[in-house]
Amino acid sequence: MTDEIKQAIPPAYRGIAVATEKAGFTMASDPLTGSLLRTLAASKPQGSFLELGTGTGLSTSWILSGMDQKSSLISVDNNETFLGIAADFLDHDPRLQLVCADGEEWLLANSSLRFDYIFADTWHGKYLMLEDVLAMLKPGGLYIIDDMLPQPNWPEGHHEKALRLVEELEKNESLLLTKQAWSTGIVVATKKAG
Repeated sequence: MTDEIKQAIPPAYRGIAVATEKAGFTMASDPLTGSLLRTLAASKPQGSFLELGTGTGLSTSWILSGMDQKSSLISVDNNETFLGIAADFLDHDPRLQLVCADGEEWLLANSSLRFDYIFADTWHGKYLMLEDVLAMLKPGGLYIIDDMLPQPNWPEGHHEKALRLVEELEKNESLLLTKQAWSTGIVVATKKAG
């Protein structure tokens, strides 16, 4: 067995990847992460999905390709230029709502929403406002983060922040989690019922 992706990639993925490179966006999720996001998305039929940190929409395309037609995805980013790339390729999908907003402001304004699946790929929902985001997760819901193994673009001191985040998640008694030293380093957590 290898980790080579042999199933079809999302239809919009290649176009987004080319536009991403032209735009100079260097924080895109790894295709292996995308494949896992798609697989996990398929486990939530008629699900309510949240992505924090759209970027250019590469991971968004993977999530959408795993969702059924009765599911919905809200994807939030604060960069209009990069979000515009996602809109160019994905905005035709009626299941998707792209939101250009500051992460903190959006989370505070929408704290009453509940989700079956949250992919936190930016500071808000991962290193900032973690408890707020976990409160938005339904029982049985999935909380997913990537880039937990050292990355070449990490600033000084970020490794320690990542370690503290994992420790905080491990101590959270409402979660069951699995850490994967694979792809860019993935944590998948499920919120326990009750």
